[in-house]
Amino acid sequence: MHFPTADLTVNPLIPPLVAFAISFFTSTGGVSGAFLLLPFQMSVLGFTSPAVSATNQLYNVVAIPSGVYRYFREGRMVWPLTWVVVAGSLPGVLIGAVLRIRYLPDPRNFKFFVGLVLLYLGARVLGDVMRRRPGVATADEPVTEVVVERFGPTRIAYVFRGERFTVNTLALAALSLAVGVVGGVYGIGGGAIIAPVLVSVWGLPVYTVAGAALMGTFVTSAGAVLFYGLLASRYPELAVSPDWLLGLLFGLGGFAGIYCGARLQKRFPATVIKWILAACILFVSIRYIVDFFS
Repeated sequence: MHFPTADLTVNPLIPPLVAFAISFFTSTGGVSGAFLLLPFQMSVLGFTSPAVSATNQLYNVVAIPSGVYRYFREGRMVWPLTWVVVAGSLPGVLIGAVLRIRYLPDPRNFKFFVGLVLLYLGARVLGDVMRRRPGVATADEPVTEVVVERFGPTRIAYVFRGERFTVNTLALAALSLAVGVVGGVYGIGGGAIIAPVLVSVWGLPVYTVAGAALMGTFVTSAGAVLFYGLLASRYPELAVSPDWLLGLLFGLGGFAGIYCGARLQKRFPATVIKWILAACILFVSIRYIVDFFS
């Protein structure tokens, strides 16, 4: 099947199968898998124009609702975290979209940027594997509902499994803005960046972060897809709008993968999943960075 915007021909079964495999594992940590799907599109499929970022955002829009649904049903959506992440990252994603088109249209430079982002993500995941922080849930522990105690302009507080967790609201909003800019350039919405920070820096349980990160990524990705479409008319010399069919196929695979991953999250050893993710992320990161200087 030929995909005109991406300018490539590929078996239509490959995109959903690849997306399912990636999202199944990454969704257990609260991320959609878009950060690994983009390197696949660039390095395997050869899709390197700015439209690849928009297509990646479209994947998020289609794939994420299934995971959010599972976390909502299980009472693990910390809505205050979600709304602050959305409010901070949405304007950042729009800024990032402009930066992607204006300053990183060249595939070589964009891959270097992707390599740096992945290096950060890989280091975060690896660091989390190497040390166990107090309050971080593990796969063999029972999961209970989250009870929000406070949601104000300066602090968010909630109780999970009998332990109280707090987050500075303003600091989270500022972090979300910065993450949104990076996510907008990359095409990932930002959940893959902010989730490891919430777990490793603030010590929040991964089971309470996952739903908020996914929901935040969904909303910001929807905004980014619309914004990329609006920008397309201003840059007729570039492929900017998403490849709708390719993004839909990726999204359908991700929809199933995220649902299965969210449902089976409690039965998977978190350490094994994180080791696999860290290895994949760092491999792609080092390859892109080395290629830039070679």
